[in-house]
Amino acid sequence: MQNKKVLLFLSQGFEEYEAGVFTDVIGWSRELGNEPVDMISTALRPEIKCKWNLIVRPEIEFDNVDFDEYDALAIPGGFKNSGYYEDVFDERFQDVIRSFDKDNKIIAAVCAAAAPVAKSGVLKDRMATTYDLTDIYGRDYLAEFGVNVQDKHIVIDRNIITSTGPASGLDVAFKLLEMLTSQNNVDEVKKHMRFTNK
Repeated sequence: MQNKKVLLFLSQGFEEYEAGVFTDVIGWSRELGNEPVDMISTALRPEIKCKWNLIVRPEIEFDNVDFDEYDALAIPGGFKNSGYYEDVFDERFQDVIRSFDKDNKIIAAVCAAAAPVAKSGVLKDRMATTYDLTDIYGRDYLAEFGVNVQDKHIVIDRNIITSTGPASGLDVAFKLLEMLTSQNNVDEVKKHMRFTNK
């Protein structure tokens, strides 16, 4: 049986930790989980400067991605003053979000990543949340796109996961893993990552 695959989209100005929750949880699942999951990173640029100045290179060029191969899309949040919204609001990526939702594939968005998901139109008349301590592309912005904004740490509406900030990142990553595989697999990964003593 072929492993499930997650596409990690890295935008200019993304927050390193919010990408790291996905790479670690999915990485540990691939290495020591009961149901291995693969992850590949992509971006619109060949090199990306993250919010806290780490420089990264995606594994596969955006134009070379076969989106049909992937079961889920993971989107870390980022900062406007670092260029984050230039990439996530790009129409090429907006089309990817719409395509994943149309095929009922999982979209996992941490913190500010809810903004591009809302902008794509897929959250209209659905529940979501986002970072709540800013007026820039925050909860009012989501509401402009017809989102039923929730004051919760993490919100799941069918195939879409949104959350409030970096602190929610691990919860989003584990929820993504659970939705792709099983709670049993999540428990196994958490055991190896030492979230539990069992």
